[in-house]
Amino acid sequence: MGMFGKWLGGGLGFAMGGPIGGLLGFLVGSMIDGTTSTYTTGTARTSQGDFGMSLLVLVAAVMKADGKVVKSELDYVKQFFIRQFGQESAKQALMMLKDILKQEIPVRDVCLQIKGNMDYSSRLQLLHLLFNVSLADSVIHPSEIQIIEKISSYLGVASGDFLSIKNMFIPETHSSYKILEIDPSSSNEEVKKAYRKMAMKYHPDKVSHLGDDIRKSADEKFTRVNEAYEKIKKERNMN
Repeated sequence: MGMFGKWLGGGLGFAMGGPIGGLLGFLVGSMIDGTTSTYTTGTARTSQGDFGMSLLVLVAAVMKADGKVVKSELDYVKQFFIRQFGQESAKQALMMLKDILKQEIPVRDVCLQIKGNMDYSSRLQLLHLLFNVSLADSVIHPSEIQIIEKISSYLGVASGDFLSIKNMFIPETHSSYKILEIDPSSSNEEVKKAYRKMAMKYHPDKVSHLGDDIRKSADEKFTRVNEAYEKIKKERNMN
């Protein structure tokens, strides 16, 4: 697979076709040596390659949301990829990202392609990483929130799940409850039940098939759920 072995280690399936394949035509046509992939449909287990390509395209869409892409943004994204995936993978990802940024991105069509072919846990992880990237410079532009919310809707992510992940990055009133997808009026038993449900939903093992890099990044979601639960327990003097 040449220099793109890390990002395409799991092979490309659905990302070879549809609007994502169109955006990645330059890559598929001239930069993959000896890679064989089959375009599949349905929500079978997501491959590392499909997840990586989907992430890059959606990151580009978020970066372009405010109408401009500046060097500082690319630097922030580069550092994010280095922290998440290592130096070599970050270098490869940035090369692809710069090309994608030059193109018009059909966000809705891309998201519908992902929705029809990617498992739900992987889509939640995509959303989490998009918020992570948008806040890489400690400031999130309203247009970035808007595009991430649109992406979430197009991906078929439940509104409660979107609000849960959003509150991990942009705390609102009663954010701990929103992370657990419950109301402040919930009973202690309901709080415990919600925690168990969310801990299972966001457990890193849900995306272990995407490789150690993504599983490691999923630890953050899991940690935020635990933090929200501990905060509520402290406020309520729960055992």
